[in-house]
This record gives sequence, C-alpha cells and structure tokens, in this order.
Amino acid sequence: MKFKSLGIIAAAGLAAFSLAACSSAPGGSSSASKGNTIGKEFKLGYDLELSGAVAAYGTAGEKGANLAVEEINKAGGIEGKQIKVISKDNKSDNAEASTVASNLVNNDKVDAIIGSMTSGAVKSMTPNVTKAAVPLVSPSGTDDTLTVSNGKVNQYIFRSTFQDSYQGKVLSDYATNNLKAKKVVVYFDNSSDYAKGIAKAFEKNFKGKIVDKVSFQSGDKDFQATLAKLQKEDFDAIIMPGYYNETGLITKQARELGLNQPILGGDGFADPTFIQLAGNAGATNVYYVSGYSSKAPATKTTTKFIAAYKAKYKAEPSMFDALSYDAVYMVKTAATDEKAKTSADVAKGLAKIKDLEGATGEITVDKNHNPIKDAVVVKLTDGKEASATIVKPN
Repeated sequence: MKFKSLGIIAAAGLAAFSLAACSSAPGGSSSASKGNTIGKEFKLGYDLELSGAVAAYGTAGEKGANLAVEEINKAGGIEGKQIKVISKDNKSDNAEASTVASNLVNNDKVDAIIGSMTSGAVKSMTPNVTKAAVPLVSPSGTDDTLTVSNGKVNQYIFRSTFQDSYQGKVLSDYATNNLKAKKVVVYFDNSSDYAKGIAKAFEKNFKGKIVDKVSFQSGDKDFQATLAKLQKEDFDAIIMPGYYNETGLITKQARELGLNQPILGGDGFADPTFIQLAGNAGATNVYYVSGYSSKAPATKTTTKFIAAYKAKYKAEPSMFDALSYDAVYMVKTAATDEKAKTSADVAKGLAKIKDLEGATGEITVDKNHNPIKDAVVVKLTDGKEASATIVKPN
C-alpha cells in the first residue's frame, strides 16, 4: 500500500508538471522548445478539412497550397531545399485538428503548418503548435482571438486572411454607403465563433437601425419559421454571417418566400456550394466579403496565379485557393529572409513580412500577426459574380 501511495503521489506530481508546461499555450511565449530543426528538406504540414462539413474549404486550400509548393520547388525550393508536403485530413472536426497538429509537429517534425481553414480548428491546434514552437499560417481562420488572446500575441499563429472585426466593418460600410441600407436584420450562426465575431463587429459599426436579430445553428435545414417572421418586418437588407452550408439554404428559402432584399455575408459565402444550395435565381442581390476576386486582380501575381491555376486544374480558383497559395509563399518568404535553421526561426520571419506581393494583394504582417491588405466585396447575380469592389483597410 505504501508503494502504491507513493506511485499515486508521483503520478499526480507528473500530471501537475505536465499541466504547468502547457499553461503558457496558447498565448505569448511557448515552453523552452527551440522548434524543429530544418533538415535536408523543408517539411510543410497541411492540417486541412479534406472531408466533413466544410470540406469544400479544405480541398480548395490544398489545391492552392500545392500549386505554390510546385512553383517554389521548381524554382529551387527554400534556401536550396525542396518542400516536402505532409498532408492530413482533420475531417472538419476541431478535436481531430488538434490531434493532427500534434502528430505533425511531434511525429513528422514539420517546420511549418498550413491550416486549418476554420477558426475553431485553429484554436484547437494552438496549444500543440505553440508548445512545439512550430508556426502555422491559417488561410481563412478569421476569429480575432486566434492571433491575440488575453492581451498577448500568439507567437506561432499567423494568417493570410483578414480578421472578423474587419469583415464586420466592411459589411457595415458597404451596407450603408453602397446599398444605402438604413434598417437591417442580422441573421447569424450562433454556433460559430466566426459568425458571432462578424455579427458583433457589424453591430458595433452600423449606424442605422437593427430591426431584428435572429440566429440559426450549424446543421439546420429548415428556416421557414424565422423567415416567415421576417416577412412581417420592414428592413432594407439581411446581414447573414455564417458558412455556406446553412446560408445557401437560407438564401434559397428566403427568396422562395419573397424576401428579395440584399443579403450580405462574410467570406463563408465564398464557395461554389453556396450558389448550388441557393440556386442561380436565389443567388441574386447577394454580396459577400472576399479576400480575392478574378474580376478585381490585386497585383500582377493575381493574374499569374489565375493562369497557373487554370492550367493545372482546368477550373477557376476560389478565394480559398488564393489564400492558401499566399500562405505557402508567406512561409517561403519568412524562411528565406530569416535564413531559418529551425521552425522557431520561420515564425520570426513571418512576423517581419512586409510588402509581399501575393495573389490576394500586397501583404504586410502587423504587430498582431494579421495581414494588412485590401478586401473585396463580391456581388452575385443569377448565380454568377457580377462585380467586385476593392475595399481599402482603415
């Protein structure tokens, strides 16, 4: 009994030590780890949604990232080292994204990670990558707290897209200045940090009247009751932060009920599946924030990227393709400029990126690890992109 008790005490002590070692994640400095050593190859991990609820984002992201890797390797790699991709599917599940991140940094010893595409997944990955001192660049994780939490910059978390607070402001400005909307309904995904963040930022910035605020949940299919309620209200536009699975269906059902007011959303609309679900007729008078549009090329690299993507995949690239393409080039630029020997060096380089010409615009990483760059508001008419307006950050 005495030895068993000592064993329990020892185990408890080890558990406490383990918890203490992890307590620094996700914010600020990590443990004493100096990161993984970069070997004869540059190991780049993908932690992406290749199956599950938002697989459209992850599969697009993988294509865009692969195109960038192919170009970089053909041009000589990173500091003369070829990029070796280790791609893993997180199945659109936050817990799985955390497990994948752990495997990539501890077993595969990657030097950087691309992913995930959603904010919730990135949050779950943060403790593991921080402890290992391996940077990740999320192509489309927009939650403000990904890069800064509890007042501290997350040392190993970066992104190639803008954050939710900026999207909410863009939607507010566009609704007011371009659509002259004075009264709106906010209809948002209450199960998504992404959607709640955009909705909160919109409410903070909008100077008009919010007639009603209603919500839905991820996985919902029938929105008739809420839409019937909105039929009785007087408003100029619907602000609808959420992912394409639900927002596409809501748009279809809204149009069928005669709700033809403009519908505005974040970059969660930026996938062809939204149009498939809404229908061509439904996807009219729809506007969404995007990090990219072929109708509004931001740089010469945008034009080059579009041509290369079409040649490789025989299809039009999406915003998620472009953002992932830029994420890989951010890693390449960081590792090259820093003459990186370890993954921790790559993180240092990412924090210093300035005026990188990407497919989604010129990228400068600010003190909070967010890219300073333009946004685009895309207008859909009859299921097609009718126009794109570049919006300058302020």
